[in-house]
Amino acid sequence: MTEPVFPVARAVPEAAPFRDAMSRVASAVHVVTTLGPQGRAGLTANAVASVSDTPPTVLVCVARQSRTLAVIEASGIFCINTLAGDDLDLAEIFASRRGIEGEARFATCYWSSLSTGAPVLSSAIAAFDCRLVAAHDVATHRILIGEVVGLGGAPGAAQPTGLIYRQRRFEAV
Repeated sequence: MTEPVFPVARAVPEAAPFRDAMSRVASAVHVVTTLGPQGRAGLTANAVASVSDTPPTVLVCVARQSRTLAVIEASGIFCINTLAGDDLDLAEIFASRRGIEGEARFATCYWSSLSTGAPVLSSAIAAFDCRLVAAHDVATHRILIGEVVGLGGAPGAAQPTGLIYRQRRFEAV
């Protein structure tokens, strides 16, 4: 049996070619929300993943300079709201592409809450209400790990299209 041959990495890729390569990878779009002493905060994220089902645990990667990150860490709660295909405007708003900031971001949709009090998007395909259990710095981001304490969304209902981010734009699938 022949040993597999793996290419030896010669150099670390530059940031721009790496971003170009990652732009070709489609990923689901989410709005991550929280509630702190100054009110609600949120951001658009696509670096979200399941970690475990026992206990239910998820992760989200957030830029360390994010104002929302500071609120999440202070409150210890967040909700990952998976967007439907027709939530493009909401994704743009929470990605700071529409010039709408703070509490005004929440005025465009209906929000409720589950166990933690973090805002839950009523139209979300799925919502994962979390308590922050760990945070790890990696490069320019912080990986937040949350234990899921509540679920939202409409399981069993007709599944709407989802919103993805690919080629540096949002699109319904």
